[in-house]
Amino acid sequence: MKKCDVVIIGAGPAGIFTALEMLKNNSQKKIIMVEKGKSMEKRRCPKAQTKKCLNCQPYCDITTGFSGAGAFSDGKLSLSYEVGGELPSLIGADTAQELINYADQIYLDFGADPKVEGVGQEDKVKEIRRKAIKAGLKLVDCPIRHLGTEKAQEIYGKIEKYLVEHGVEIMFGYACTDTRIEDGICRGVYLEDARTHETEEIQAETTVIAAGRKGADWLEKQCAAHKIDHVPGTVDIGVRVEVRNEIMEEVNNVLYESKLIGYPAPFGNKVRTFCQNPGGFVSQENYDNNLAIVNGHSFKEKKSTNTNLAILCSHNFRVPFDQPIEYAKRVGELTNMLANGHILVQRFGDILEGKRTWQEELERSNVRPTMPDAVAGDITSALSYRTMMNIISFIQAVDEVVPGFAAYETLLYAPEIKFYSNRVKMDRELNTNIKGLHCLGDSSGWTRGLMMASVMGVIMGRKLA
Repeated sequence: MKKCDVVIIGAGPAGIFTALEMLKNNSQKKIIMVEKGKSMEKRRCPKAQTKKCLNCQPYCDITTGFSGAGAFSDGKLSLSYEVGGELPSLIGADTAQELINYADQIYLDFGADPKVEGVGQEDKVKEIRRKAIKAGLKLVDCPIRHLGTEKAQEIYGKIEKYLVEHGVEIMFGYACTDTRIEDGICRGVYLEDARTHETEEIQAETTVIAAGRKGADWLEKQCAAHKIDHVPGTVDIGVRVEVRNEIMEEVNNVLYESKLIGYPAPFGNKVRTFCQNPGGFVSQENYDNNLAIVNGHSFKEKKSTNTNLAILCSHNFRVPFDQPIEYAKRVGELTNMLANGHILVQRFGDILEGKRTWQEELERSNVRPTMPDAVAGDITSALSYRTMMNIISFIQAVDEVVPGFAAYETLLYAPEIKFYSNRVKMDRELNTNIKGLHCLGDSSGWTRGLMMASVMGVIMGRKLA
């Protein structure tokens, strides 16, 4: 059994910035960070050599390890409080923006590119916004600092080294199996070694759960088991769209990432673009129980001829249903089943014509898939009618802003799912109803993305210092 002042579950941005801010405030508390995956220098995906996913065990290096899943996708920092989740509604917009600026400077100090995308071309932005309004969409202005997938790994590697050199103990290869909660007080956690399956207990004055998107399902079960106050939130289900760079050229050059939001008829669900990758690559993430989810990478140097971005449809369930994460997982599993355990890809024109896509059709297409092991098929056989109609209507609206976006050969990959639907109830100081327990980042349901999770960590670090 180990003892410490603060135990942090998860070494993603929220957990990292909690520890980092405690050190910056000269805290003398003993910090232990627990992470399922590997250290930064040991994280490797063999797909670059094999050209296909090997479903690495016990955990996928893309989704687990120091810096979490986000740093191994596109590595973008959203520099506006209007993007990245609901945290501003808890702490206030002005405070959120101040903390974004503060966290951004830390990233710069560790080597982030000083260039900010999406600024300096206001007249062109106005023209894009005019087209968006005409199409019934909202364009959200958001300056972007693009770390790049490979550069993000370098930056987080420096942060990991800094934490270790300043006394933070990081336990890699350990999964948190349970929290030790007695009489409404959290007194620590129980762990399991992923390799030996040996168990261990850590006693701590304060427990910080920052389990990331991958840990959202586990945290939801913890909330139910230990009566941690929470409410079912939104679950986002959708596709990753891939088009030629020529189609997205103006938006890529002016905004880098076009954040568009719509509420298409007849359902009126919120549909949005997310994680745009100019010259990027469509990628795969593996979650528990071999669930394959599509994502996107964007490197600083290595570029493709395509741009990819997510289109996500928000689903809000009401009484009596309260398992949105489980619902999303079932949608993902069904899609994987149709692709024999892989990611499914289909041309937009084939969807409109009610036919599946065949591999030979992809091979003669203008848009060549950047995910070579995606399986051509029919995503409409897996995604719900409501989800598909929202996505189709939204793509057709985006086509009015970006002509050619709704072309026959535009590729749609599925499933793209964001697991952050369970929202833990907290006050402005991030206190839950359980004394000594705090929940941060995407698994808490309050943030979406690297920057806002980092901000939440800063708040926690200052409180605990």
